[in-house]
Amino acid sequence: MSNNQKLFPILTNGIIKENPILRLVLGTCPFLAITTCAKNGIGMGIAATLVLIGSNAAISLLRNVIPDKVRIPAYITIIAGFVTIVQMLVKAFLPSIDSALGIYLPLIVVNCIILGRAEMFARKNSVLPSIFDAVGMGIGFTLSLVVMGTIRELLGAGTIFSIPITANFIDPMTVMILPPGGFFVFGIMVAITNKLATKAGKKPIKSLGCHSCSGNCSSCNSEVSENE
Repeated sequence: MSNNQKLFPILTNGIIKENPILRLVLGTCPFLAITTCAKNGIGMGIAATLVLIGSNAAISLLRNVIPDKVRIPAYITIIAGFVTIVQMLVKAFLPSIDSALGIYLPLIVVNCIILGRAEMFARKNSVLPSIFDAVGMGIGFTLSLVVMGTIRELLGAGTIFSIPITANFIDPMTVMILPPGGFFVFGIMVAITNKLATKAGKKPIKSLGCHSCSGNCSSCNSEVSENE
């Protein structure tokens, strides 16, 4: 099997089959909080993807150097470095996005998606597959954010990317940009994704319990490996 044939499944896994939000149910705290509009989803998705790529590549390079006993603190330190770089760039060039994302931008440091991929993939694979895994997971995360944000913004404000669509002739359902609307859309998206993944030959993955970014990621990762 050629390298391209090996790398392509790694790249595509994160989109549907192992979507970090809709299949593995990781990092749902920022997902539900910032998806009140589509623009926020793009901002958070790109920021998280850049951190994923950088941290996966660095951890893969250092996987034989970092002692097992301190690997989680080491991973968090590496991730925090990349989050700081991304946050400084966003503050400098995209202050409106920085303001919209608020505390959830620096909290990428403790996002279970980032730490989970470091623990489950980057520490076991070489640099190139780790980068492809990061890109795939980042695409899946970003697409989920944008779809969620688009649905909530359209139904809750009648706009998409702040462009009026239905606002002029249909009264917006404000509840859709509130927490109850977020949970409702999230549940529908999870059900649809599980249906698509089941048709593709994957069993539905049960919630791993990491609904906030402060959970035990090492526990999440063991359950993810069992599903894989």
